[in-house]
Amino acid sequence: MDVIMHAFEHAFFDTLKLIPFLFVTYVAMEALEHHAGGVSEAMVRKAGKAGPAIGALLGAVPQCGFSAAASTLYAARVVTLGTLFAVFLSTSDEMLPILIAEQAPIALIGKVLLIKVLVGMIVGFAIDAALRFMRRDKEALRIHELCERDNCHCNGECEACEENPALAYDFRNDEEHEHDHAGVSIVKSALKHTVQVTLFIFVVTLALEALMDSVGEEALAAFLQGNPALSVLAAAAVGLIPNCAASVALTELYLEGTLGAGAMMGGLLVSAGVGLLVLLRTNRPMRDNLIIMAGLLAVGIAVGGVMTLAGFAL
Repeated sequence: MDVIMHAFEHAFFDTLKLIPFLFVTYVAMEALEHHAGGVSEAMVRKAGKAGPAIGALLGAVPQCGFSAAASTLYAARVVTLGTLFAVFLSTSDEMLPILIAEQAPIALIGKVLLIKVLVGMIVGFAIDAALRFMRRDKEALRIHELCERDNCHCNGECEACEENPALAYDFRNDEEHEHDHAGVSIVKSALKHTVQVTLFIFVVTLALEALMDSVGEEALAAFLQGNPALSVLAAAAVGLIPNCAASVALTELYLEGTLGAGAMMGGLLVSAGVGLLVLLRTNRPMRDNLIIMAGLLAVGIAVGGVMTLAGFAL
């Protein structure tokens, strides 16, 4: 019972702090869908070339929110795949608060953040460049498709319009009502999206918290210490767990001397927090999500492996 209550408490507060990020993201997306049209799509595409740099810097902020927002924006194809990778790879999640709480040297904190941001930028720009070379970088916005899948009535129809199609037609020819109408629909649709995704995150996070509390960080440490040759692979696999507990465990294990610098960085690069949960919930086809997760894992293992072989210390 104590494990369940502890897991519930952590899942509740971890999910609660994501709601503002999710709501603001959905409001922005709905506004873009209702008011911007093709002009906004062209502007987003043009600005998207700098996306990996901006995404990597925002991802370094110690919150899960930016990775969750990036997942939603990528699902709607508002940001590029490279930008999504940049955010995921640089996401600090709970790593930074733990390092600060443990009074880790400023130099160590700076190096960890710098590596994550640089790797995020490099990989992000490389992915976008590869997609442009293959002429696969031009994708239409999918905001409307995302709305239809969640059945949130994002086409601008309020309850009165849904009940009376003739009234809806008249309203569409009334500029003043159209303005108010769209505003109500934007907020309503954003709220519905936010509630749906928040509930999904809470349920999955609760299950993961219960699992982590049951197994315990000590068991995880014993596994990593008993398999030094596989420490990078093991840390990267742990980092792929879509929960803040993963970054906490990896950071603590490094500070305790259980993990080497390469293994820790391999795991932290993969650790995108709940951003992966939001990606799985919102992005389609599912095959693309699995490829993205495999790509994150490959980057984490590659960077962690190189650091380990080179004897790189932070």
